[in-house]
Amino acid sequence: MIRYGAQAQVKVRIRHLQGQVLRSDRRFRVLVAGRRFGKTNIALLEMFRAAGHEDRTSWYVAPTYRQAKHVAWKRLKQLVRPCGRIRAYETDLRIELPWGATLALRGADNYDSLRGEGLDFVVLDEYSSMAPQAWTEVLRPMLSDRKGRALFIGTPKGYNHFYELYDYARQNEEDWAAFHFSTLEGGNVSADELKAAAREMDERTYRQEFEASFEHLGNGRAYYAFERDQNLAPVKFRPGHPMFWSLDFNVNPLCAVIGQVVSGTVHVLEEIVLANSNTFAACEAFLDRINSWPLYSGQELWIYGDASGEHRHSAASRTDWQIVKEGMARHEGRFRISYRYYNHNPLIKDRVNCLNAALRNHLGERRLLIDPGCRELIRDFEEIGWSEDKHGNSQPELDKSDPKRTHLSDALGYMISCIFPMREAGGFRREYIA
Repeated sequence: MIRYGAQAQVKVRIRHLQGQVLRSDRRFRVLVAGRRFGKTNIALLEMFRAAGHEDRTSWYVAPTYRQAKHVAWKRLKQLVRPCGRIRAYETDLRIELPWGATLALRGADNYDSLRGEGLDFVVLDEYSSMAPQAWTEVLRPMLSDRKGRALFIGTPKGYNHFYELYDYARQNEEDWAAFHFSTLEGGNVSADELKAAAREMDERTYRQEFEASFEHLGNGRAYYAFERDQNLAPVKFRPGHPMFWSLDFNVNPLCAVIGQVVSGTVHVLEEIVLANSNTFAACEAFLDRINSWPLYSGQELWIYGDASGEHRHSAASRTDWQIVKEGMARHEGRFRISYRYYNHNPLIKDRVNCLNAALRNHLGERRLLIDPGCRELIRDFEEIGWSEDKHGNSQPELDKSDPKRTHLSDALGYMISCIFPMREAGGFRREYIA
């Protein structure tokens, strides 16, 4: 139990490891922790404590203004409710406390606009996702005249400026303190839940998100979990198991993969690559590829693909998905079809993480086998990297400088992210629209 506020008393229960951070008297503190450790709770408590006297100004800074509002605004208002007659300004995300102190939420996406007033305290949440200049050029000078304090919190995002700051804090004991905790140590997420997440996520992403490990996720190969000797096998069609067809509606090339799910493992049997083509031709190519397979009447067929195919048109009056459905409707007796795509595609990072988890998850399980004949898909896995900005910083977009790359892995990724989805906040998962 910690008692906060010199002007108003707010009693808050905290966990042991959170208390270590809160009780530290160092001017600058860096907290690296896994998801759901309670980082934002610590941040808001420290904001309030720093504003315990008249004329104090305390800020919470998130990577974007919108994120600051979404993550912290409601929780901050609840925290200060016992203080009596506060003034909360919704348009400015600012709270005036009865004794003349100010709490405010800000975004680092336009950090030059933050220049101006002095600060007594600032917390930088998810500092790994901010431009480091927000601290060095703007926020650090704003602390100088008041000898203000700062708290940096976040989950790792590769070996970027957040890692460098954490490493600096570990080596400079006079003004700095460094803390490192996993999600499990926070006590807010059960071991069973983490075990379930370990099955859904690839090794590096799991270590980063839940063990707060600094990992090279954004550098080099995007599909780092792929290994030829582990993920390639001469897989053939096996009667009695569901079949899938997953499409990327790019025009040049238009790509698709065909395969089966056998005892929880995805087998990619065929790839389709059509130059300067359209959705009509994709349907014909699919039927031609499977024509010699020993299909049973009413073969179960799952069709996946790019959700934007509901909006982009291959013909003047019909969407790509309408064309697929009309083309396959002529074969209703041959297949038992279910369409499985979302109303919007998952984020590129999430789709790549789902594929890496299928190639090899945190438990070492491999749930994706690819026939060696799928040469272009294999090249995707071995050659695709992340794009970089002009300064060489990795971006959350795949490098598309080679027009032949990404389309087959995208097609497979739409399917994998449906059957092996990442666990979203609160356990929520999107539903199929068809």
